Formats: sequence, C-alpha cells, structure tokens
Amino acid sequence: MSVRIGLLGCGIVGGATARILEVHAAELQQRAGTAIELRKVAVRSLSKPRPVDLPADMWTTDPWEVVKDPEIDVVVEVIGGIEPAKDLILEAFSNGKHVVTANKELLANLGKEVMDAAEASGKDLLFEASVGGGIPIIRPMKESLAGDRVRRVMGIVNGTTNFILTRMSDTGMTFAEALAEADSLGYTEMDPSADIEGFDAASKLAILSSLAFNARVIAGDVAREGISRVTPADISAAHELGYEVKLLAVAEMDDGAVSARVHPAMLPKTHPLASVRDVYNAVFVEGEQTGELMFFGRGAGGGPTGSAVVGDIVEIARNIRNGARGIGCTCYHSAARIRPMDEAKVRYYVVLSVTDQPGVLASVAGVFASNEVSIASVRQEGAGDEATLMLITHTATEGAHRATFVQLGELSTVRSIMSSMRVEGAPE
Repeated sequence: MSVRIGLLGCGIVGGATARILEVHAAELQQRAGTAIELRKVAVRSLSKPRPVDLPADMWTTDPWEVVKDPEIDVVVEVIGGIEPAKDLILEAFSNGKHVVTANKELLANLGKEVMDAAEASGKDLLFEASVGGGIPIIRPMKESLAGDRVRRVMGIVNGTTNFILTRMSDTGMTFAEALAEADSLGYTEMDPSADIEGFDAASKLAILSSLAFNARVIAGDVAREGISRVTPADISAAHELGYEVKLLAVAEMDDGAVSARVHPAMLPKTHPLASVRDVYNAVFVEGEQTGELMFFGRGAGGGPTGSAVVGDIVEIARNIRNGARGIGCTCYHSAARIRPMDEAKVRYYVVLSVTDQPGVLASVAGVFASNEVSIASVRQEGAGDEATLMLITHTATEGAHRATFVQLGELSTVRSIMSSMRVEGAPE
C-alpha cells in the first residue's frame, strides 16, 4: 500500500515539502512503514518556475480537484489565509481525507470549526508547522507534556521582528533603518505590518495557549502591541540595566483564567530567550513538574517548515497503516475565562522627565502608591532644573500601571513619560 498526498500550494513551504517527499521517499517509507507518494499539486499558475520537477500530469490549477480526488488520502494545505483554505480543508474532511496544514491564521481564528470537522469525519488534522517553523513544539505540548500542568509559555515566535531588534541592539540602528535592512534581505512580507505590529505572533500564541492550557484561545483574545515605537534610547537603557529588548509572546494560566499578550519587553541578558538572535525563534515553557524547558531553532523558511509538514505526513501515514488516529482537539477547558489585559500581572521600566526640585520623587512615589504599584528600584540623573527618573516596578496589574501613567502625566512636576516598557523574566 501507499499513502497518497495531494498538495495545495507550491511556494516556499509547499516546494520544500514536495522536494523532501521526492528526494527522501525511500527513507520516509522506512520511517512510516509504508510508501508515501505525492500524487497531485495545485498551484495558481502552471507557467511559474517551481523548486521541484514533477510530471506534467501531477500539476493542476484547480484545488478542488485535489480535495475531491478519491485517490488522495492526505491533503496538505500550505496556501495560507482564511479563504479558500478553510473551505478546501472542510471539503477534504467531507471527502474522507486527513489534513496537514501550516495555516496559523486559520487555526488561530477558526480552529474550532476545522477541528470539529476533523472529529466528525474521524480523520486527523495535524499542524506542527503552524508555529515555530521547524521547531518541534506542537507535538511536545500535546503529547510529551500531557502528564504535566503548563503554567506559563513565553516565546520569541516571529523571526522578522527578532532580526530587527537584534540589529537595533547590535548597531544602534533606528527601527526604520533595521526594517529597511530586513526588507533588503527578504525577511519581510510586502506588507510587513503583520510581523511588526504583532499580528503574526498573536496568532501563534493563540495556538500555543490553546494547547498549553487545554482551552479555546483565539487570536482576538491576545492583547497585542508591536515594535514600531521601540527606540534606540529604549535599547540603550535596557543595555545599561543588563537587559535585552525582545518582542515576547506571553501566556499564563492562573485561577482558571488565561492571560495572553504580545508586546516588546525587557529581558535580563541571563535569561535563555535574551540570547535568541536574528531570525531564530524559541519557546520557553514553565511546567509544574518539569520546570523550565526551551525549544529553539529556525522559526521560518522553506526547509525547516517543510520538514515539519513532512513530519506530520509521516505520522498520519503510520496511523493509516496501523488503523489508528492521532490526538484530536485537547481544548476541553472550553469555559476557561480569558483574562482582560488590564488584569494581567506585569512589571514596568519607566523613564520620567521631571522638574529637579525638592519633593518631586516623593510626589511621583505617591502616585505609584495610590494605585498599589510598588517601586522596586529608582535612579535619578540630571543637572540644572531638569532630571530624569528611571524606575522599575514590582508586579502589579496592567490596569494599575496604566492608571499610574495617566496620573503621572497630570503632575505639574512631571514634564513627560519618556519611555515605558514591560519587564519579563527578572526576579523581583
């Protein structure tokens, strides 16, 4: 017997997937215990050059031909986006096919619909490539950590923003300069806003949160802030304090409620995530029993992501051979509350420009105290009639910090809030 594959899309990821299936066919057969055969590939244009050489009769411009083909066992969707990907996947299930997808946007927004369709059809839906490219994180979260309770997930899950912040850190570049370099190297999309404004990371965190806490978390539940307002001064201040600035995806489960957020944050240089550079990704998991774990590697690119797709294909092929099914949706805490961002527990680094006169520090400290935000450390610099106050807070709610910032702006002795950034991963 052989397991027959229909591929939707043959771009960077689809092309790498097809190439791996063709070049490593013999080895994959040994691993799966059955032959895996690429039968049909759907693309938008037949004239466009492709990274894999296949017989002419394997190509089609009609994706519905693939999902309805009775000779296809597994449909692999790597076209991305919501439509037509969702309808094609649903049609594949209705035609009795297993599905592998790398589509984070679809899973983060309409995951319940496609997972319910997989359950109803009795077929597998696997999506290792949807988060972290070639980093194995989906399967460990679903299977390897099933005996533990995950308390927190924190990660760098977007390579473009990590590259930009790395260049700003290393060279003193502005955000605009680092973005231009990332674009020149091909690290950005035509519209880079999904990366730099945190949308991509939020989709990935929604998937990770759903798996980590067995709860239904969608992209809209994730509070999001991008990196476009990070300045060289922010980076420099972080370095002076022994920190690096990263775009972090952070999710926690506390008292039955899930908090999920994406934002720039200062990390101690001693934290494992602080050393993740350039386009690399990493996910840091804190378990009740296992303690701290980190998964690190290339988070994007055809080879790494295609490898993850093929890994899912091999697992489905084994299941077909053994008459078994993979693990379906594990979101059994369907009633878990999503904690609003104002309730998230955070720390902040704050820089204030103040009038240098007696009593200023006391009035500033009074505003923090009135909102039940404790100051962990404070430093003052300046001369003449102007000074700079640099403070780091203890953990308090996001809402309490925001109220504090509003009231600080109303003090006659505070000229401006020059910078504010959350602090993660540092002991209090």
